[in-house]
Amino acid sequence: MKTNPGRFFEDYRLGETIVHAVPRTISGGERALYHALYPARHALYSSDQFARSCGLATSPLDDMAAFHLVFGKTVPDVSLNAVANLGYAEGRWLHPVYPGDTLRSESTVIGLKENSNGKSGVVYVRTRGFNQDDEPVLEYVRWVMVRKNRLDAPAPAAVVPQLAQVVVPEALPIPKRLDFTRYDFALAGERHRWGDYAVGEKIDHVDGVTVDEAEHMLATRLWQNTAKVHFDATFREDGKRLVYGGHVISLARTLSFNGLANAQMVVALNAGSHANPCFAGDTVRAWSEVLDKAETSAPGVGALRLRLVAAKQGAAPFALKGEDGKYLPEVLLDLDYWALLPL
Repeated sequence: MKTNPGRFFEDYRLGETIVHAVPRTISGGERALYHALYPARHALYSSDQFARSCGLATSPLDDMAAFHLVFGKTVPDVSLNAVANLGYAEGRWLHPVYPGDTLRSESTVIGLKENSNGKSGVVYVRTRGFNQDDEPVLEYVRWVMVRKNRLDAPAPAAVVPQLAQVVVPEALPIPKRLDFTRYDFALAGERHRWGDYAVGEKIDHVDGVTVDEAEHMLATRLWQNTAKVHFDATFREDGKRLVYGGHVISLARTLSFNGLANAQMVVALNAGSHANPCFAGDTVRAWSEVLDKAETSAPGVGALRLRLVAAKQGAAPFALKGEDGKYLPEVLLDLDYWALLPL
C-alpha cells in the first residue's frame, strides 16, 4: 500500500524519534496571511523599524505562527488519527524565526498510556523545530489521545512523563540583543508597562470574533495541519469539522492585544488545555490573569506569566471551572505562558 493511513496508538514505541516531512521555507506571505486571519497587531511583529529599535535585526515571524508551522509538520505522524489534542507543557521559543528561514520538525515519544476502554491511548511527544542551520527555534511537549486500529493489540507498559508545571524564569529564552530601553509606547498602541500589572489581576479583553468556516479551514491548510477532524465532516458523528485548537490560540492571543499590547514576545508555554471543542459559528472572547512576574537580564525587559482563557458565547466574565472542578462547557482554551514586556 502506497498511501499513508497515519499512525494509530499501537504503532508508537517509547523512545523513538520521528523525523517529520516536509521542510518549509518561510516568506513574508506567512506573516501577511497570519495578520489577515487573526488579525495580529503586536508592533514587534509588524514593523522592521520597531523591531530594530528593540535590538533585533528585523521583524521576526509571530511566535504563534512559528508554533503552528512546527506543529503542523508533526500532525501526519502524531495526531492524524487523534481523538483530541489534550495538553502542552515545557514549551520554549528558543530563537526568533525570520523570513527566509527553513523550518523542520522532529518528535520523540516520551510516554504511552492506553485508555481503560481499550479503544485509544495517550501518546506523549517532545517536539523540536529547527531552522536551516540546525539551530533549535522551538521545543514543547504535547499529549494526544489517539485511536487504536487493532483493538486486540497488547497495551504497552504505561509510562507517563513527569513534566514541569512551569518554565522557571531563569530558563526563559531571551533573544540576543533584545533591548526595550528605547521602547516606543505610542507606536506600540498602549502605555501599560511591566510595572503596571499586578499578580492576580484579571483583564477582560472586551472584543470578540465569530469563527468562520472558510477562515479556519484556510488557516489549517496554511499550517499544513492534516488532522482528519479538521477537514472531513464525516469523521465525527455530529457531522461537524472541528476547529484546529491552534486557531483558537491565535484568536485569543490577538484579542489579548486590547489590554496587553506590550506583551510583545511569547517565550515560554507552561501549560495548555483545549477545554472544549470549537466549531464554525462560535464567537470567541478572551480574558487574561496575571499569574507571576519576573525581571530578566535583558535591558528594560520584564516577563509576565499569564493565563489566557478563550470562551465562546454564553460564558460569564472570568468564569473558568464549575464546582466539580471541570471546565465550564463554554470554555475553549486555558493557556499558561510567559511574555516579555518593557519595564
